This record gives sequence, C-alpha cells and structure tokens, in this order.
Amino acid sequence: MLLLAILLFCFPLALGQYDICKSWVTSDDGPSWEYYACQPKPMVMKEYALVKVDPPGITCGDPPERFCTHENPYLCSDECDASNPDLAHPPSLMFDKEEEGLATYWQSVTWRKYPEPLVANITLSWNKSIELTDDIVVTFEYGRPTIMLMEKSLDYGRTWHPYQYYADDCMEAFSMPPRKIKDLTATTANRVLCTEEYSRWAGSKKEKNVRFEVRDRFAIFAGPDLKKMENLYTRMESAKGLKDFFTLTDLRLRLLRPALGGTYVQRENLYKYFYAISNIEVTARCKCNLHSNACNFREGALQCECEHNTTGQDCGRCKKSFRNKSWRAGSYTPSPHGSPNACAAAGSAFGNCECYGHSNRCSYIDFLNVVTCVSCKHNTRGQHCQHCRLGFYRNLTAEMDDENVCIECNCNQLGSLHDRCNETGYCECKRGSTGPKCEDCLPGYHWRQGCYPNVCDEELLICQNGGTCHLGQKCICPSGFKGALCQDAKCDPTHRNCDSSSSSLTSSILTVCLLLLGTVDI
Repeated sequence: MLLLAILLFCFPLALGQYDICKSWVTSDDGPSWEYYACQPKPMVMKEYALVKVDPPGITCGDPPERFCTHENPYLCSDECDASNPDLAHPPSLMFDKEEEGLATYWQSVTWRKYPEPLVANITLSWNKSIELTDDIVVTFEYGRPTIMLMEKSLDYGRTWHPYQYYADDCMEAFSMPPRKIKDLTATTANRVLCTEEYSRWAGSKKEKNVRFEVRDRFAIFAGPDLKKMENLYTRMESAKGLKDFFTLTDLRLRLLRPALGGTYVQRENLYKYFYAISNIEVTARCKCNLHSNACNFREGALQCECEHNTTGQDCGRCKKSFRNKSWRAGSYTPSPHGSPNACAAAGSAFGNCECYGHSNRCSYIDFLNVVTCVSCKHNTRGQHCQHCRLGFYRNLTAEMDDENVCIECNCNQLGSLHDRCNETGYCECKRGSTGPKCEDCLPGYHWRQGCYPNVCDEELLICQNGGTCHLGQKCICPSGFKGALCQDAKCDPTHRNCDSSSSSLTSSILTVCLLLLGTVDI
C-alpha cells in the first residue's frame, strides 16, 4: 500500500501545469525529492467570503418600505420588510444557491432622499491573498447601476485601489475616456479602465451582469482560447505589477448611482430607484507563492497546504528547521516546471528526506525504493515523522516542525477503553462514561472507580416507602423497611402476619432484576 501511494504521488506531471509540487526520483546519486513550482486549482471563492454592506441602514426593510420596478413604475405594490423572511432582502442572498427561475437578492433602500446621493458599499473579505483566474461577475436585478466603481485591496482592507470604473458616461462621471479591453496591449494589460458597456439602460430583464474581464486580459498573452497559458505565466514573471494586478485580499463594489430607466431622475416616483444584487461570482485560487497545490478552509480561514519546507497562510516563510537560505517565492520559469525555490535545512541538500526537525537520520528501504526517517522524536512517527504516536494527537495550533506538535491524549484509565484518542483529542469511552477524557458519567450512571449504572434515581428506580436515594448508589431506607429500593417491610416474627417466605421471594425477584440491569454487585 505504501508503494502504491508513492507511485500515485509521483504520477507524471502531464496531469496538468503546476499541479504537482514534488516527485520521488532515483538517480546515480540515489533517491531524492525533485521539487517543482506548484499552485492550487481555482475555486468558487464566494463560499469563503465575509460580506459587509455599508453605510448602516442601506439595506431595505428597516423600517419596511414599498418599491416599484421600471417595467411598472407606478404600480408600487412590492414591499421590503426585514422582519418578514418572505419579504426581507439581506446581504446573504447575494451568495445563496438559487432555485431555477427564482432569484433571491440583496436590496438597498429606495432613493427617497434624492437629490442626496444613493451610495452603497459592498465589501468581500477573504482574510487571505487570492489570485483571480476568471471574470468577476456581478448580477443585478431591476437594472444595473449607471455609475459604479470596483476596488481591490492587497492588505486586508487597509488601503484600496481602483480596479475598474463603470458609467453610462465615463467623461462625465470620472473624467476618463471610455475604453475596452481590446484597446489594451501586452505593456498596458494591467491598466485601470472606465467602461460604458455595462451601465447603459437595456431593460432590467435583458442585461443583468456587470463584469470585470479577467479572461480577456489573459488572452492578450495566452491567445483568445487561452491555450498558451505558459506565455501568460512567463510574462507574469517579467512584467512588473502584472501578477499583483490579479491578486487581492478584499474586493469592494461602490454603487454610486442606480439604474434610471431613462435619461433623468423622475422626482415624482423615487420608489423605482434602488440597487438589487442576486449574485457575485469570484473564481480564483489561493495565493501560495507557488509552494502548494492545495488550499483548504480550516479554523475559519483559507490555508495553503505548504510544500517545499515552507509554512504560513500563504507559504510565505521557511519552516524553523529549514532556514539555511532566505525564503523566496517559486517561479513559473523556466518552462515547463518552473523553479520551486524550496527552503533548505542547515547542512543538508534539497533532496534529503523531510523529517520536520523530529529526526536527524534517514534510512533507505531498498525493496520499496523509499527513504524514511529513523527514530522520530517529540512523540511523532511515520515516514517523515508527520504523524503522532499512539496515545498522542495533533496540536493544530503548532506547526509541523514544532516540538509540541503532538499532545498526549491523557485518557482516564478507568473511564476509557484504551489510552488512544482521535485527531481532536477525544478518547473512546467505556459504557456510561463521557467527556473528552472519559472522566465524567452519563445521566443514569455514577462514578465509583469508573461509571456504573445507578441503583436508584428520581425517574425509573425510585426509592419506595419514604426511602431516599444517596448519590444514585443506594437507597437509605426508613425504619421498618429494607431492600435495594426499600420495597420490603422488615419482618417481625412476633406478628402473625409476617410472611417471611413471601417477603424473601419478592426481594429475590427484585434482586435478580437489578442484577440483570447491572445495578448491584453480587
């Protein structure tokens, strides 16, 4: 199985460009890792975004208000009411999964305060650097804005930069001439433009989408069908600012003037002017500096699964034991596999086996063609000391090269089946025990060097004849009664009505029942 896993891991790089980080190869000098520049696959990023809409009160429904559409501008029978789920239009509806033919959308208040500007800002934050791989598409209901601006941030919202301007008249709105992507060249591919293509009135039911054209900018280098992506990647290494142009941590839409449905604002009916967005599509990959081919959502944030002995959310630094050379991002060049610029351990070659600093010796297993770490320390085990020993679990707050990467399970010996736990530190409990370390008892059980079923309780096993239950372990009977549940009267031989055989039989039957329930000891 180990050999099969290695063979699958080392499958030829023909699977795709920059999708494998390393391969196990054998040469005259012996087996070693061969590293490559690598990057994660594109993802639908709206699923991981935090959204913020401002200014406060810009979302409709508080208080409730009527609105109408451009198709029926004087039939204002629609209502937005934040207190009614069927009539509310919160920001979350920009990112939900919509049923076919039924659009759900965020909606702003109407332009009832005209001529005061109706301005709304929608911010998407990922708390992670991402790289765009396809067009950004914003879908508007009831008309696209006549003026808007798309901005991006590279530093988690501290500073913002314009990405693209949108207006029905670029000169009037932004003092910029209108341009199209086809006007750009290889030296101006990262220029910020103003476009009039998405802002002129075309009827709310015809044209809904506003785009930021990523693919058209890629096509300047990769061709109209994007089949020459190696040309784009090579250009990103040499053209100043080109790679950063498609990189961001936050995206902001500034909606500055709503759809008018004509050439001017009709003051007598301001209820038909508002913003409504049903979807924001962002396709991108995690930025991992070409040191990872996987990115996962962990602990509330996207994280690169770093290779090349790097670490950090963006693989932006070397691990503690691999700082023989200063950190460098990977490079797309030379083609076809790029330069990994892997971090190196002090006094070691790049091809040496990785043990995350938990071992300083390796052994070559000839028949498997595998190099494995020997005598893993710090409670680790595995080919690369990447797993925890039995009885220990992974400390998610520590990096793989940390001495405290594995934490002891500390299972309660009396309450657990064994001293092992799962990857979250929870032990496997005996019947009746509970808790992360199996040191508590479930309802109906009491602790007595382990968890045992209650002899008595307040629900099913109730002490009779005025007896009281002591810690679930026994009934304390009043004078004149006896038995596990005080169910038997003590027999006085001086009285003729003392039927010792009947009392003994009843007590015996109850004892047998309690034994079957496991509530008393023999």
